[in-house]
Amino acid sequence: MEAMTVTSPAQTMALGARLGALVQPGDLILLDGDLGAGKTTFTKGLAKRLGIDANVKSPTFTLVREYHQGRLPLYHMDVYRLEDGGAEDLGLDEYFDGDGVSVVEWSEFISELLPATYLRIALSRSDTQDDTRTITLTAHGDHYQKLVDQLEE
Repeated sequence: MEAMTVTSPAQTMALGARLGALVQPGDLILLDGDLGAGKTTFTKGLAKRLGIDANVKSPTFTLVREYHQGRLPLYHMDVYRLEDGGAEDLGLDEYFDGDGVSVVEWSEFISELLPATYLRIALSRSDTQDDTRTITLTAHGDHYQKLVDQLEE
């Protein structure tokens, strides 16, 4: 588990962009944090580095937004509305096993549907400084540990 501190939305996007340069087809990135913690900001940086020019916004009401114009497809999911269940019927494993990168916000609501390997990124706001965030990376599996190691270089 590796933690880093960012002090602006631009730095959050930059970290997302660094990860965007490293991701491969089938990668699963989980983004956890309270409302306003920077999950979508992080995803915007990742998408930009993939070559996606579209306006990336939180898919709260659609559950999944697909972006196909980059180096890899990006499947951006917000499963907050599945807090009370219903995820089993969505076929999320087809995204997870697909040819793109899946980014899942609020993954705790689908924990029973997650594969064994993924990268969990927890974003938490500072109690004292508005734009300061602590970003904690937790790798589940060798591939994701290599991603974390590369991000720290």
